[in-house]
Amino acid sequence: MSPSPSISRHTRPATGPEADIGTTTGAGAITIAGITTADTIGTTAAAGSASPASAPEPPPPPAGDTPAPLTPSTLRTIVRELAERPDEWIHHVRLSTEERWYRRLAADEDHEVWLISWLPGQSTGFHDHGGSRGAFTVALGELEELSLGGPEQGLLIRRIPAGTARAFGPEYVHDVRNTAVGPAVTLHAYSPPLSSMAHYDLRAGGLVRTSEEGPEQW
Repeated sequence: MSPSPSISRHTRPATGPEADIGTTTGAGAITIAGITTADTIGTTAAAGSASPASAPEPPPPPAGDTPAPLTPSTLRTIVRELAERPDEWIHHVRLSTEERWYRRLAADEDHEVWLISWLPGQSTGFHDHGGSRGAFTVALGELEELSLGGPEQGLLIRRIPAGTARAFGPEYVHDVRNTAVGPAVTLHAYSPPLSSMAHYDLRAGGLVRTSEEGPEQW
């Protein structure tokens, strides 16, 4: 992981709680106490029945069809609403002193949801999302996000307190870190589900791709 980039005179804090524009291995050490009720996350839809004469069943989709990716706005809604239902995820949370801890909570054809915890000093480094759209919200604690703006903006720094959600498109690259004094917990959604992630170093000329990882490493 590269060291934190220095802040040049072009660096300025970014404002605004939202914008439309995962990870390492985790070993639990400490449990955050919470409500221990339902252990699964998902949405149940009730389907009505109808006779074949009045409402014939539609033909199955052609083999090999994949669902269209969800929009960043939809992904933001997913993580925001899940954050408001802590009984569905808080009892899973662990903290690891070695690196960020994570757990995948849901996996569907068109998106997946991850739960991640952060101790002070833990960070992702600059990374992309392999072409997936994404969103995350800070459910507990506070994080900091770094990204590159245009030529006149330089390095942008955003404080992301609890309750804030961020959403982004398929080309977005950022670095997320816990620079606060306490732990943080976040919820993330990606569409389509992550297939790869590339990592970057921030150098004088900009971001330089250094490595790539796939699901077998998560």
